[in-house]
Amino acid sequence: MPDLRKDPITGRWVIIATDRARRPADFTREPVRSTHGRICPFCPGHEGKTPPEVLAYRGSGGPNQSGWSLRVVPNKFPALRVEGEVDRQGEGLYDHMNGIGAHEVIIESPDHAASLAEMPEKAVSDVFFAFRDRILDLKKDPRLRYVIVFKNHGEAAGATLEHTHSQLIALPVVPKRVQEELDGAQRYYHFRERCIFCDILQQELASRQRIVFETDHFLAVAPYASRFPFETWIVPRRHSSHFSSAEPSILHNLGWTVRTVLRKFEKVLERPAFNAIIHTAPVQDGELDHYHWHIELIPKLTKVAGFEWGTGFYINPTPPEEAARFLREAGLV
Repeated sequence: MPDLRKDPITGRWVIIATDRARRPADFTREPVRSTHGRICPFCPGHEGKTPPEVLAYRGSGGPNQSGWSLRVVPNKFPALRVEGEVDRQGEGLYDHMNGIGAHEVIIESPDHAASLAEMPEKAVSDVFFAFRDRILDLKKDPRLRYVIVFKNHGEAAGATLEHTHSQLIALPVVPKRVQEELDGAQRYYHFRERCIFCDILQQELASRQRIVFETDHFLAVAPYASRFPFETWIVPRRHSSHFSSAEPSILHNLGWTVRTVLRKFEKVLERPAFNAIIHTAPVQDGELDHYHWHIELIPKLTKVAGFEWGTGFYINPTPPEEAARFLREAGLV
């Protein structure tokens, strides 16, 4: 059973993933695993190579058979497990609990060589529908307080399998970094009685210096204090704190918006590795006036090193205004 341990100094929770225990010799550089000449567990016809699916969109066939356009399966080597009780305990000044949660893989396409930038618009939208469906289902478990959905694309972003996929991890706690973002938004709301994200949207629309492009539903923008070169946020124009409450029309437009940004990345940055993370409110909370869900897309163009780890400061060599201009001028590709 994985273990969740709390740092008594910072309040940060750490997952001790006992199911993934590794010896010193195991910590060699692990490249993205090419399945050339080998069986890819995510390809059609190999459904038996994964745990049984928890969700699938399919045009034909039965559960765990070919004919699907998207599958969601439990991670074969989960960081957290659904079975068991949270069992919070203290050992002197240390706090820990069982590693209860869920760890799932969203296999985004049956096409082994596909990418979100190249997939049809509907297929990309279906990925976001799957995220929403899984969050709504996991929300029913009162043990789970936060669900993070993320994508690691490319070796530099942490991917270990080349078949296009995303991951979802449900946690029994709200992560410290998420709580800091929530707290910062709440402080602003108490002072101004407005959502800070809504105010950012208005200021960016007024200045237009950092806008990458816009739709009726979303603004793609290089954030003012970008941590990384070409970091891009996709923010809904209409206030909403929970990604899982997005209506179908929003999700359809989100698929097109994300695909467009990724195509701009590919054109301007020559197919970079990237991370994508959905920032949303805790699943057990009601609608929050002070928080606004959004997606952060981060091309992996620089490395986080000693200065960043030691200080929490980031050094970004590309001003967000310049990054937005390059992406904006790439057009709608």
